[in-house]
Order: sequence, then C-alpha cells, then structure tokens
Amino acid sequence: MMPLPHGKTLFGQPRGLATLFFTEMWERFSYYGMRAILTLFMVTTVADGGLGIADATASSIFGLYVAGSYLTSLLGGWLADRLLGAQRVVIAGAVFIMVGNALLASGSTQVFFIGLVVAAFGVGFLKPNVSALIAPLYPEGGSRRDAGFSLFYMGINVGALFGAMLVPICAAKFGWHWGFALPAAGMLLGLVQFLFTRRYLAGPAAGAPITLSLRAWLPLMVIAAAVFLMVTLAATGRVTIEARAVAKLASWAIGLVAVGYFTYLIFFAGLSPVERQRVYVMLALFVAATVYYAGQEQAGTSLTLFADRYTDRHIFGWNMPAGMFQGISSLYILIFAPLFSALWIALGRRGKDPSMPVKFAIGLALMGAGFLVMFVACRYVLAGQKVAPTWLIVCYLIQMWGDLCLAPVGLSSMTKLAAPRFVGQVMGVFFLSVALGNNLAGQLASEYDAGDLASLPALFLKIFGWGAIAATIMLISTPWLKRHMAGVK
Repeated sequence: MMPLPHGKTLFGQPRGLATLFFTEMWERFSYYGMRAILTLFMVTTVADGGLGIADATASSIFGLYVAGSYLTSLLGGWLADRLLGAQRVVIAGAVFIMVGNALLASGSTQVFFIGLVVAAFGVGFLKPNVSALIAPLYPEGGSRRDAGFSLFYMGINVGALFGAMLVPICAAKFGWHWGFALPAAGMLLGLVQFLFTRRYLAGPAAGAPITLSLRAWLPLMVIAAAVFLMVTLAATGRVTIEARAVAKLASWAIGLVAVGYFTYLIFFAGLSPVERQRVYVMLALFVAATVYYAGQEQAGTSLTLFADRYTDRHIFGWNMPAGMFQGISSLYILIFAPLFSALWIALGRRGKDPSMPVKFAIGLALMGAGFLVMFVACRYVLAGQKVAPTWLIVCYLIQMWGDLCLAPVGLSSMTKLAAPRFVGQVMGVFFLSVALGNNLAGQLASEYDAGDLASLPALFLKIFGWGAIAATIMLISTPWLKRHMAGVK
C-alpha cells in the first residue's frame, strides 16, 4: 500500500511541518515587516509621504492594531473549530493579510485604516490555526513533537528578523508604499506554497467539513456587520474616531472580560479546591504578563521613534533605517533561545530550576532594566546629542533575555495550571494579557511629546519603575503562589 502523503518525512520530521514552517515564516515576515514602518509612516509629514499624525495618536493606533491582532485570534480559533476547519481559516487569513497590506500601500488615508482592520483580522485568523495544525502531524507525541515545535518557533523568528530588516530598507529606498507592498508579496509566497503543499497536512483539523447551519454562522454575521458598519462610518467621515479614547475604552473592555472569566472560574466553574487555588496563580501571572508586554511592546512605538530621531544611524556612509532596530529582538531570540533552554534543563537536573513566579519576576526585572538603559541614554539626548546605536542594541539584548524568561514560561504554565477541561479557554485568556499589554503599550507611548523632550526619559523611567515594582511583588508573593500551585512545577 502506498504511504499517505502526510506520512512523508523531511530530515526526520513530517513533510507537513515544512508547509507550516514557511506559512508562518512568511506571515511573520509580513507582520513584523509592516509594524517596523507603521509608526514611522503615520508620524511622517504629508509632504514627505506620510500621514502627518501626532505621535500620541499614532502610538494609540499602533497599540490598537497589535491588540486587535491578538483579540481576533479568539475569533480565528472559533471559526476553525466550529465552521470552516483550520486549513480554510489559514487560507482566509493569508488573503486578508495580503489585501490589508495592499490597502496600506494604496496611499489613501481612509483606505489605510481599513487596511489596518483587514490585516488585523488576517493575523488573527491565520496565526492560531497554523499552530493548531502542527500537533496532528505527531500522533505519537513525545520528543519528536517537541522538536517540531522548536523548529516551527525558529521559523517565526526567521520571518520576523528578515521582515524587520528588509521592509524598512525597501521603504527607505523606494518609498513608503513599496514598503507596505513587500509584506503583501511575502504573504502571497506563503499562501502559494501552502496551497501547493497542504496535502501533506494531517488530522481532523485539516479536512474538517464546512458547517452550513445558518444558526452556527449567525454570530460571525453579526460581528462582520458591526465591523463593516463601523469602518464604513469612519471611512466616510460620518463618525470621527478618537484613537486615544478608543484605546482607553478597549483596555477597560479587555480587562473586564479577563476579570469576568477568572471570576467565573473561581466561583461558578465547579472546580475542585485544588483547581481553584491554581486559578489565583493564573490570575497573578496574567497581571504580570500584562505589565511585561506594556513595556516590552514599546519596540514599535517609543523605541522606534527614539531610533529615528535621537540615534546616530550613519554606519560606514549608510543611513540605517530606524525600523530595522526592531529586527534585533528576533536575532537575539534565535541566538539565545537554545542557550536558555539548555540553562533551564541544566538547573532542573540540579534541582535549582527557578519556579514560575521567579522566572516571571526575572523577566519583569530585565524588561525594566532595559528601559533604565534608555533613561540614561536620554540624558545625553537632553544635552543635545544624538547617541550611538549601542544603547538600543543593549536595551533590546536585556529585554530579550527577559522575554525568554517570561514568554515561553507563561504559555507553558497556563497549560499546567488550568483544569484539563479549561485548557483551551485559559490559553485564549492568556493571549488577552498580550492584547491588553500591547494596547497599554500604545497608551504609555502616547505620553511622549516631541515638543517636550523631557517627556521621553520620564516615560522610560516610569516603565522601569513599573517593571521593578511588579518584579518585587512577584518575588514577595512567590512562597504564597507556590503553595497555591498545588504541586505544579
């Protein structure tokens, strides 16, 4: 009997992993490439080809876009599970991303914001479902699946690195519109290879039938109608949307959803006493992760503006585009992720592996320390100097060390702490912390006023302070949290 297509292997891994690797690599190329120039394009004057938006408004819009990309992931997962199957939603997401970036490249201000909305939905549709398609490739589980996810994670960072490096260069050399067109072209490559090689994918998620029930489609139809109405009213000028006010409202809404869900788990989900204790730990980690991402995601706003305005980017006669600094983070992840993984394993063998709360505290402290570096750099800027790129390079290095302590640990800890019947929901709620943190990052960055240069070091010092306070609280709370983890390590 001939082997099934998805039974083929490549370097010892299922052939379908390569399909998903390149799909996600090109999606991350598109996502990180576009966001590397997004804030800079919005604040650039109209005379120079930008939108001429104030810094505070641009930062709020950036935060809303990134937060929206994570929030729509919940809808993307629901669509795949209930209506279309993961493969079809991945294809739809790729098309949305291409169309969204094409609209960004069009040059029209109204169309630009429609493009942001479309691209955000595209990311939310594609990203969670590409990851969901990996597990069925490894029905046996075990270390080969872990290795597969590790390779997939490498694809994420390869795409992010090249997107953040190449798109700003393209924008600087050929203009903003070509800068936005390049991510659309990258996603097209990812979609084409997915369509031609998806036969290697496996599992029920790959071939799920389309649900035809009108009742099942009703929630999606309501959401689509509401989004269409809002976008149409805003694009035609009938409704004026104030980005900073919307960002604040969105933060409250996301926070209330999270509070409501944790309240449900504690009081109404029928959990055992041990499971209920672990919910308190999950809530603490949720708050800590929100604080962390509110600082770490300054990369797309205040840190990029710092790179553009106050950093000497002339290197051997070449003026390095400011957006390229965002690619440094992905480079650090590629270099240090294997080292941190080996470190945790080595410490575990000696019984010295830090607990989840301690790792979160380390991550928060390192995030804050990166902004302390930038606070010092700002003192030179206030004296009228442009600073060397090494300040940002060191800042990102410290922050990525923090990211490797917190981000993967956060995802892993939620799967361990959640009651088995609530794991999927809890993972979705944890991504709400990323959405809330990103939205708060935009609101924090809006405190920077280009007309008041002292507001920038004040912002960096504020984020350092919040990181230090959160890290201290996590360390002080560690004994209590460990008791409520009830045996989870």
